[in-house]
Amino acid sequence: MIGILGGTFDPVHFGHLRPALDCLQTLGLDEVRLIPLNVAVHRPQPLATPAMRLRMLAAAVAGQPGLNVDSRELQRPGSSYSYDTLVSLRAELGATVPLCLLVGNDAFAEFLAWHRPLDILALAHLIVMRRAGHEPVMEPLLTALTLAYRCPDVRSLAGLAGGRILFQDVTQMTVSSTRIRQLIAQGRSPRYLLPDAVLELIEHAGVYR
Repeated sequence: MIGILGGTFDPVHFGHLRPALDCLQTLGLDEVRLIPLNVAVHRPQPLATPAMRLRMLAAAVAGQPGLNVDSRELQRPGSSYSYDTLVSLRAELGATVPLCLLVGNDAFAEFLAWHRPLDILALAHLIVMRRAGHEPVMEPLLTALTLAYRCPDVRSLAGLAGGRILFQDVTQMTVSSTRIRQLIAQGRSPRYLLPDAVLELIEHAGVYR
């Protein structure tokens, strides 16, 4: 099984990395691919260049087996839709490899507003990363979808290429890229919110000042 975690990663921080590692290890995934988006659809556009965000991601996961950087969305023009990325991965990996799209509670709450959400669910499992014991607030249609496709544990995922929803407890860290950028702009250090190797790149390149 392959995990997929998308985002702006502007910059990548421990709030991205620790949950990704939790899912890698707890779900027994072969790998988690961190995929930086090119053109954001539901959020402000990233400030750092694509090349810098790739460098920061590569520095963040260096030496950690199973966490890998995938640049396919940066190579594709136009809006970065999860559906298009999953279609691309299916073309590369085949129709039978289980794909697990890792999403946070907030993102899952907006899932039905995504581009082709039901097609996304047909292409991959949804892994909803949550604080232990915390159920996301869902509107009625999403509640109905969850009841129809929810599975109790990871054993239900391995034999299927996609189509299931699993709620997975992960380490919750109140870190945000926005806060890191604010600290840097104010001349304050964001150390201990992100890997030192990423901070060194930011400081050397003068990003976010």
